[in-house]
Amino acid sequence: MALSLNPTVARAIAIGVALAPIVASSEARAQSKLEASYTISFARIPIGSVTATSEIGSTEYTTAMSGRASAMLRVLAGGEGTLTASGRVKEGRLIPSHYQSNTIADDDTLDVTMTFEDGDVKELSASAPPPASDRVAVSERDRRGVADPLTALLVPAANGDGVAEVACERTLAIFDGRRRYDLKLAFKRIDAVKAEQGYAGPAVVCAVTFQPIAGHRVSSPLVKFLSGGRDIELVLAPVAGARVLAPFRLTVTNMLGNLVVQADRFETAARPSATSQTE
Repeated sequence: MALSLNPTVARAIAIGVALAPIVASSEARAQSKLEASYTISFARIPIGSVTATSEIGSTEYTTAMSGRASAMLRVLAGGEGTLTASGRVKEGRLIPSHYQSNTIADDDTLDVTMTFEDGDVKELSASAPPPASDRVAVSERDRRGVADPLTALLVPAANGDGVAEVACERTLAIFDGRRRYDLKLAFKRIDAVKAEQGYAGPAVVCAVTFQPIAGHRVSSPLVKFLSGGRDIELVLAPVAGARVLAPFRLTVTNMLGNLVVQADRFETAARPSATSQTE
């Protein structure tokens, strides 16, 4: 979702705290808002932070995230960046339309602007990656049936049930403008979570498998770190006013110490839209 908006968060879990679709009733349409902040730590030492704001209406959504982190291991590059995404809400699905990001990780700056049409990348402008003979080429096929890193992690709650096993039964196909990868989720358990500000209650815990597909370097230490049988957990909590679960905590287990992205603020609110107020 480095550890804020550098490759670790962006590629490992793409922790875009955006929201999934609202299934509004015909009598009253609601708008949901999430404001969240996360602390990034390694071996319990704070090394960075992320903030995110998302709003969902009955027909469209917007979300933005920014963050910064320092490096602690050779495979985890320090960096900073901002990401924004927007799109349509249709029949209980979040459909990306536009994505833009600027991330800096060590000596690599990535500027991306993408537009989507029905899940396929329609237009793409991205800065060139550093030269590497072992980089896997991205094909046109790799840009189909995908979502941006912010939208991809928007997890609908089945049948309006806020926390359920089925939320983890999915594979997230992600393209960030340079790299194509899958995040395969699998149910582990239901936990109780509590933020310092905001949400306290049940959350669903998903095991995550990172699968690189294209755009990455085969020899990349980060790719090897994430895809080498690493124990990765993603905790999803419900968002008030929306039938959706959003990221609450991410844990990547490591022998030298765990990498944790933890929400210290997870405040959600549902409010009537201007349309419903005038009806």
